[in-house]
Amino acid sequence: MADGDLLREAVGELYSSDPAEFVERRGALVARARAAGEASAAKSIAALRKPTRSAWVINRLTRSDPGVPARLVELGDELRAAQGSLDGAAIRELSARRRQLLAELSRQAFAGLPPPPAALRDEVTATLGAALADKQLAGQLGAGTLERAAQAEGFGPPGAPVLTVLPGGRRSEARTKAAPPARGGGPAGRATAQERAEAAAKARAEAAAREQAEREQRRRTALAEADQAVAAADAAAADASTAELDLEAAVERLEQELADARQGLTSARLQARRARNRQRQARQARDRLRAADLAREGDPR
Repeated sequence: MADGDLLREAVGELYSSDPAEFVERRGALVARARAAGEASAAKSIAALRKPTRSAWVINRLTRSDPGVPARLVELGDELRAAQGSLDGAAIRELSARRRQLLAELSRQAFAGLPPPPAALRDEVTATLGAALADKQLAGQLGAGTLERAAQAEGFGPPGAPVLTVLPGGRRSEARTKAAPPARGGGPAGRATAQERAEAAAKARAEAAAREQAEREQRRRTALAEADQAVAAADAAAADASTAELDLEAAVERLEQELADARQGLTSARLQARRARNRQRQARQARDRLRAADLAREGDPR
């Protein structure tokens, strides 16, 4: 078997198996590669890192459903486009779809597993949300070899918007300061005064334009941040609702188990009472027979 085949098989086995078995299985696979004379593969397998429980749950999801990363990337692209155009209605609609998709994938990820702790469910949901915002992470999910949970704050391009100052104001002011003061009221003096007035008016117009552009940029930034805050709050509310539903289901299950146990106890008590009655009746019948035997033995006839 080729070096690469050994490594691919080892990766597939280790990252799809329960993390509790990872270290033991990795050691066995390293030994097998060494026995096969594949020292390079053995070294690569030994370097594989054990995934956390949440990462294993996501690896299990993407290996069973390879279309998950594409769904995350597609919706992420739509959200980025909506935020880039500051389309509030589209952002709200896509944020609702984001909540639905993350809740659906979270349920799918834990299908067939014992009910997870809230912290584990939160890590899985947060990692899926981060992959929706980050194409590179979504690609890593597609490989099914995630090692650690990931988390992204909000959704959208990283970093704050950069405000660009419009050029021209400083040059205009420099020209104004460099202009020599006019002497006298001749044509040259009048021309210089007119140039200074025009330069000052231009500087004021440029300053007003800069201020207006900055105000507009701040408004657009505040709107985008508000939409992101709404999306994050909606996602948190969806996660809380999912946890609430899970706990309600667990409570209902426990209440049903308690009701079944109480019914079983009632039935057991009834059977025990009947058994004691039969025991008493059997003892009484035996005592009567013994009394009759004694009476016959003592009869002289």
